[in-house]
Amino acid sequence: MALIYIVEDDQNIREIQRFALQNSGYRVEEFECAKDFYKRIATKIPSLILLDIMLPDEDGLTIVKKIRSMPDMKKVPVIMVTAKTTEIDKVKGLDLGADDYITKPFGVMELISRVKAVLRRTSEMNEDKYLTLGPVVIDSEKHMVTVEDEVCELTYKEYELLKLLMVNAGIVMTRDVIMERVWGVDFEGESRTLDMHIKTLRHKLKDAGNRIKTVRNVGYIME
Repeated sequence: MALIYIVEDDQNIREIQRFALQNSGYRVEEFECAKDFYKRIATKIPSLILLDIMLPDEDGLTIVKKIRSMPDMKKVPVIMVTAKTTEIDKVKGLDLGADDYITKPFGVMELISRVKAVLRRTSEMNEDKYLTLGPVVIDSEKHMVTVEDEVCELTYKEYELLKLLMVNAGIVMTRDVIMERVWGVDFEGESRTLDMHIKTLRHKLKDAGNRIKTVRNVGYIME
């Protein structure tokens, strides 16, 4: 479920945006100033940002420019929300790194449509970078796994094992294939090694670990 940050100082507009987004199945967090927004992104990166261009402490164009210089934020999609209707203001926002814009007053259907479109585009662009199965997400670039948005510390082999199972989600992977792909064709250890790694992997994934099923006398499958 995508997490969307609303950065808007007008409470009525924030409420409209929050209501529309939550009704469409998104998680939402709200900020009425740049200061609070900056504090939050230091600890939690959203899936998308709805950013007002006119804020009390800093304008949206400056915010876009700043976050595009942050390694963890440079690829997070941003939709500018503005009362300004001149073409030059829209062009400035897009040139600085915004992905789209919407002009006040806006309709709820238009808002949701633009959010879905931007999320879909960015998802397609990052499909090779991220692997997602339920609450489990693998970020291949960072070699990092998160579960319910919390970092899950895995060993190298646990990571490779999880990635193999997620890439082949819904497909039964035989023990021999797993051993060959993760440990290599020359591995001479006991097959018990695989069972031990599956056990610790399930434990570290918490409730999501139940998605890894044992197929008796064959191997494992991740559902």
